[in-house]
Amino acid sequence: MVEDSDERIVDKRAASRMRDGEEQPPGTTPATGAGDQSELDAEREKADTYYKNWQRTAADFINFKRRVEQERGEMARLTNAALVINMLPVYDDLDRAVASVDSTLAGLNWVQGVVNIHHKFNRLLEAMGVAEIAAENETFDPARHEAVGRQPGEEGKVLHVVQKGYELQGKVIRPAMVIVGEAADG
Repeated sequence: MVEDSDERIVDKRAASRMRDGEEQPPGTTPATGAGDQSELDAEREKADTYYKNWQRTAADFINFKRRVEQERGEMARLTNAALVINMLPVYDDLDRAVASVDSTLAGLNWVQGVVNIHHKFNRLLEAMGVAEIAAENETFDPARHEAVGRQPGEEGKVLHVVQKGYELQGKVIRPAMVIVGEAADG
């Protein structure tokens, strides 16, 4: 059986809002004076601190994202450079093979196929941003050329290219190996 009891369930939150028999609107507290103003100032200061911390964190996150994107771009660039550097010896061999084809073989289908492969390889390198470094009859530039020998000739001019050099998007990835002219003493 259920016993009737005179126990009341009291809502302590509602009771705290009541003042002199009047209920305050929800979300407000009764004003008690100067102590509330100092509490309000303290809470505003805390909120301002949280807001500034949030701003710093947001700026740090933006900087982090930018740094990650830069690192990804640099990694992609280095990967492309490594790929091109590893492909260049194969391209050099193919280039020498095409250049040394005897004129009696020039009309054969398989020779024409090798020449076509050479052209495709060249277009692939160009599409990747690879360009041959001009060297023959140019003024020697140590940033783009590597001198492997000297011969009598015009001082400071490249006389002969031993191995072609290449740039990837304007940056030297392999300098041209060249023979440079030197003035004859006499």
